[in-house]
Amino acid sequence: MLKAKILVIGPSESGKTVLSNFLSDTVETIGGEYYPTQGVRILEFESQTLDGSVKNGTCEVELWDCAGDFKFESCWPALMRDSSGAVIVFNPDVPSHLKEIETWHSSFVSSQGLQDSQCLLIAHRKPGSGTDGGRPALASQFNKLPLVHSTLEEDPEQVRQEFRKYLGSVTKTLSESREREEMSIIA
Repeated sequence: MLKAKILVIGPSESGKTVLSNFLSDTVETIGGEYYPTQGVRILEFESQTLDGSVKNGTCEVELWDCAGDFKFESCWPALMRDSSGAVIVFNPDVPSHLKEIETWHSSFVSSQGLQDSQCLLIAHRKPGSGTDGGRPALASQFNKLPLVHSTLEEDPEQVRQEFRKYLGSVTKTLSESREREEMSIIA
């Protein structure tokens, strides 16, 4: 079974922990008091993928819920090591988040050479804030990335399905990379 290390990154108070808990089925309820993540939380679980790239459609996932505070920037190289993909979470209702995700993308995605297929944007709104559904005004490097709108109150299963689709894309990339590596050893 393939194992995927997925980094969940983005600005403070954007909903990374709530989404990570939901996607990993860690908690029964969504929401509660805000407690900033200190450094990183690692959630391990198995998940279905939706593109059929993995033989039995299941993948082992390590979801690394990374702190959004820049005081942990010195830890970033250790967090990025051997990562398979990145989920960038932001609140589109907070103007500073739209600019700050550029730094997260540059630091975690561009610096590692991750492909667009290994990255997912989640525009996560807090409960009760309503939904816009339109694409927020983002920098050009985000135009090719898939964007998922989330509040987790209206259609949580749609968010889970989109994550599984993304996971299928990541595992396909991992599988292809492993095959290339094996062929280079044989050749």
